[in-house]
Amino acid sequence: MKGQILLISGPSGCGKSTLLSRLFKEEKGLYFSISSTTRAIRDGEIDGVHYHFISKEEFEDGIKKDEFLEWAQVHKNYYGTSLKPVKEQLERGNIVVFDIDVQGFAIAREKFKSEITSVFVTTTNKKELKKRLEKRNTDSPETIENRLMNAVGEMEHILEYDYFLINDNIEKSYRGLKSIVRAMRLKSTNINLRETIDNWIDC
Repeated sequence: MKGQILLISGPSGCGKSTLLSRLFKEEKGLYFSISSTTRAIRDGEIDGVHYHFISKEEFEDGIKKDEFLEWAQVHKNYYGTSLKPVKEQLERGNIVVFDIDVQGFAIAREKFKSEITSVFVTTTNKKELKKRLEKRNTDSPETIENRLMNAVGEMEHILEYDYFLINDNIEKSYRGLKSIVRAMRLKSTNINLRETIDNWIDC
């Protein structure tokens, strides 16, 4: 079986991390692609678990050497995904999960067109997103406003994604995401055709 990519985008605060955390507990054969970033580490975050925290100079050197699958600059910080571990997991037949923004999606789609299944996750409306961002109490009022402005721009790209989930109910949204993963495993494009036919004939 060939490996695939599950790419998830959506505004910060829409609940992507909660959905993915449960998905990884219940589904096997998934690999979460850990992004690299130049932003400062937050309380409770662990280097190599939540992000690979690197310097701006190190990141820009990686860009020059074409070592990233995708990268973007958001709120004056760089975010990106290293190519090597992604290719290794695809060769093993696993589903590589990306949590990246719409800029990163556009770049990743060009490099891995046939392997990608994409999902855009968001809240019921802008007011609900603002409420969630304020409730988690990790960003300044200015940062929250920037995130809301960015979210409006991201919504303009929802038709570019294969699936669209409004996360107004965590159970319903999770069932939708889980169904997408199950469907990915049944795709005919995921099958080695020659091997499948030979096995069918010989059995």
